[in-house]
Amino acid sequence: MDRLTAFGLFAVSAMLLCYAFESRSRWFVLGFAVSCALGSTYGFLQGAWPFGAVEAVWAVVALQRWRHAPGGSR
Repeated sequence: MDRLTAFGLFAVSAMLLCYAFESRSRWFVLGFAVSCALGSTYGFLQGAWPFGAVEAVWAVVALQRWRHAPGGSR
């Protein structure tokens, strides 16, 4: 497994983990946003720009959800 593949595996694993625990804390929503950004980076580095673009959109959506989550800054 090369470093790029390992990075992609880490990014999507973090996305899955954070998504699974989003209901426990708003910080998992932020973790999901960050891991989506990492997934987007992986997609662009790998040459799969549609994946990179969709993950970038998910990162923005998750950041908005984090900002508006209870207990967050408004």
